[in-house]
Amino acid sequence: MTEKIEAAIFELLAGQAPGKSISPEEVARAVDPEGWRRQLSHVRGTAVALARQGRLTITRHGKPADPEEFKGVWRMRLPDDPT
Repeated sequence: MTEKIEAAIFELLAGQAPGKSISPEEVARAVDPEGWRRQLSHVRGTAVALARQGRLTITRHGKPADPEEFKGVWRMRLPDDPT
């Protein structure tokens, strides 16, 4: 399931303008439209793993959040370009 969630995250982000984010609900619905709520914890786990690898940024209130300590409403975006 992780591969499917990871693919959905990057597919949805590819359709966004640079710097724009997606919600975990969007990813969960893309993976399982009928049972998307059951997928939310899997989406979170996959997002945390990708953030640890530097492949994804988790945000709260539009600012990067620590993937080890964030709580509440969160979103995902591609990491900022270091150049």
